[in-house]
Amino acid sequence: MIASVIDSSLRRASGSLFGLAYGDALGKPTEFLTVAEITRRYGPAGPRELVGDPVLVTDDTQMALAVGWALHEAPAYTPEAVEPLLRRRFLDWAVSPENNRAPGMTCLRACAELGRGLRWQEATVAGSKGCGANMRVTPVGLLDVDLDTFAGLAQLQAGLTHGHPTGLAASELTAYAVRLLRAGAALPELPGLLTDRAREQRRVYRADWLGDLWQRPGVETPEEFIARGWDECLRALARLDVALAGPDDGGDPCGHTGEGWIAEEALVTALLCALRHADEPVAALARGATTAGDSDSIAALAGAFLGAAHGMPAWPAEWAARIEYAGQLAILGAGWD
Repeated sequence: MIASVIDSSLRRASGSLFGLAYGDALGKPTEFLTVAEITRRYGPAGPRELVGDPVLVTDDTQMALAVGWALHEAPAYTPEAVEPLLRRRFLDWAVSPENNRAPGMTCLRACAELGRGLRWQEATVAGSKGCGANMRVTPVGLLDVDLDTFAGLAQLQAGLTHGHPTGLAASELTAYAVRLLRAGAALPELPGLLTDRAREQRRVYRADWLGDLWQRPGVETPEEFIARGWDECLRALARLDVALAGPDDGGDPCGHTGEGWIAEEALVTALLCALRHADEPVAALARGATTAGDSDSIAALAGAFLGAAHGMPAWPAEWAARIEYAGQLAILGAGWD
């Protein structure tokens, strides 16, 4: 059951943000390798040591920080207050010289249109449900806000670049997983809790946050639009249930739940890694990094989940001083711990 009081001594918000960055860093050098290549380089257990000074991350952590700072700066959690801050942070990221980590083309294309001053509903890549929508949503899951505001924020930050309904729904579910775990939900309960949320929200279109994003050829109503996204997430969660019902084969989790390049697969494959190694957080990151798919995003989300569940004690203490953007992660985490 979900605990009624969050144990602040665990520093779960910091654990989640740092966990995301650690997973991202471990998956960075393996993202475009085969599993055979990864195991030849790191052994069958996968990468478990952070390398570098500082240890570099990818655009996954960079964009999570962009979302985090936009939320940190917001005078109110309303679409009118948050959208301009997200836009500015995303555009700053797009032109930063540090944006040299193989960033996603969807994010770059959408930022180019946002930079022209278009409404975000016109700037977004309407057909994209890439995992860039939810690799960065963890900060939303760390906020102490009501569920309607939470859902609106999660979908808005996704929608600025990824306009597909599955990108919106998967982002909300990803942030909801972080929210539940931070509040004390047990990891094995998570698939059922996420499935319940998806069924409850299936025809809820948040017009106050999304405006007319739903309007496109072949879609008759906003409810029809958003239901398509939730239905794809439900099918992905069903694949996760099937995978968890059997024994762990020790192989690539992508073979069960997808390679993670798209939003719903990134969510469930990261959950599979986290659930297979619920009491071994570093092993979960290594499992996510040892995949044929989007290794950095899978490992990053697994880290966000397990960090929210276990707090900073989940991670080797010496890692915190070595990870890139450690100062920013620490400031944001402390504000939400």
